[in-house]
Amino acid sequence: MVINQRKAGVLLSYAGELVKILVSLVYTPIMLRLLGQSEYGLYQLVYSVVSYLSLLSLGFGSSYLRFYSRYKAQNDEDGVAKLNGMFMIIFCSISVICVLCGSVMIGNIRGIFGTGLTDAEYETARILMGMLIINLAMTFPNSVFNCSITAHEKFLFQKLLILLQNIFSPFLTLPLLIMGYGSIGMVSVTTFLTFVVLLSNMFFCFNKLHIRFMFRGLQIGLLKEMWVFTFFIFLNQIIDQVNWSVDKFLLGRFAGTTAVAVYGVGGQINTLYLQFSTSISNVFVPKVNKIVAESNDNEQLTKLFTKVGRIQFLVLGLVLSGFIFFGSPFIKMWAGKEYSASYAVAILLVAPVTVPLIQNLGIEIQRAKNMHKARSVVYLFIAIANVFISIPLIKLIGPAGAALGTAISLIAGNIIFMNWYYHARIGMNMIYFWKEIAKFIPALVAPCAVGIVIMNFVNITGLVKLGVFAVVYTAVYGLSMYFFGMNEEEKQLVMGPIRKILRK
Repeated sequence: MVINQRKAGVLLSYAGELVKILVSLVYTPIMLRLLGQSEYGLYQLVYSVVSYLSLLSLGFGSSYLRFYSRYKAQNDEDGVAKLNGMFMIIFCSISVICVLCGSVMIGNIRGIFGTGLTDAEYETARILMGMLIINLAMTFPNSVFNCSITAHEKFLFQKLLILLQNIFSPFLTLPLLIMGYGSIGMVSVTTFLTFVVLLSNMFFCFNKLHIRFMFRGLQIGLLKEMWVFTFFIFLNQIIDQVNWSVDKFLLGRFAGTTAVAVYGVGGQINTLYLQFSTSISNVFVPKVNKIVAESNDNEQLTKLFTKVGRIQFLVLGLVLSGFIFFGSPFIKMWAGKEYSASYAVAILLVAPVTVPLIQNLGIEIQRAKNMHKARSVVYLFIAIANVFISIPLIKLIGPAGAALGTAISLIAGNIIFMNWYYHARIGMNMIYFWKEIAKFIPALVAPCAVGIVIMNFVNITGLVKLGVFAVVYTAVYGLSMYFFGMNEEEKQLVMGPIRKILRK
């Protein structure tokens, strides 16, 4: 049943991300035009500031699976219940702190954003900040239920809920935007859906998983052990927050809300890219923890790491190469000509992040082995360097400068350092990994040749023409990968569901 859940989780993950992409293709241009460039930039700016409060989680959510696996291996149900109780106390306390810190931020909003906003924008920013803080506060206790569902490998429910959330969000938001409620209406829907997800997870955990909480006999020693483990995860969250959010804040300070909006569109494409890549790796987290807990077999971990990495490459290779060839006309038609500079932003963010994305499972392997400390320390210095690099680049070339600063930090840390660290310290065979990835290179020749021809000889002027050429490119990519890149296992993964459909 676990295997079926994992397969269903992978399929629903990709289905969810596909739906999210399709919805974004339709919803985002409408939303951008209804909001306007300035208000969209304001929303992105406020969101980037509030998102720093997510750091209050201190990385504890990432430690749940590690300690759950320990108690489950020992058949210690009381230990699991005490773990649940400890996590609930921690996250409810964090929710309260989040609201208190958020209230202070609202009271000092002019000091945070400087003098670049109008009085009306400050007022809107206050309301947005208040609602986003409430939304964030609800996510903390939800982490306990969400982690429990992941630990039980109930991916079908988990991914289905995300899928429904992605579908309902734009359908509820658009009427409010049309009625003129703007970004406030958009955030209202987000907050409402967060509440619904919280209630749904609670219901599932209590009625299906029979989750138990014990608040007596909590072990202070366990809390200390958890903190030692999570501290470096927390440090890594700070780094991610700097890399993905500070750019918008700096742009808001030095270039205004319009520049934030341009960066925001490019960043949105990058966010979809990131989410799409983590869909498959997330469902293998329990398996990684199990391997480490039972045998800590590096050869087995390397094979799983490589298997997932190759599947990630197949998907991400199509998205990245397709966007390189068709991204510029797509953004102009999708978001509007005023967002044409977002293409450079998106490329600078998406291209360098591809390598760490196909290696996503490595992060979970580090955590399972409790060897994630060095990565966090190195990344911290790189993130700080990112800030100092980005400021002059923003003043020089605007939004693209912010993206370039982030790209430099990603190449230095996520690609160069991490591949050395996986090989030399974690014990992963990275030579084997890259040899397996390199087997896809011959399969990239045909689609890249088609893309170059289209770029140089075809003037793409409408969505229909863009869609036709995108389908042609996807078909060439898929066939080339199937015949010249995929191994037998990957071919079976593709053909298995097709054969089942044909039999019916």
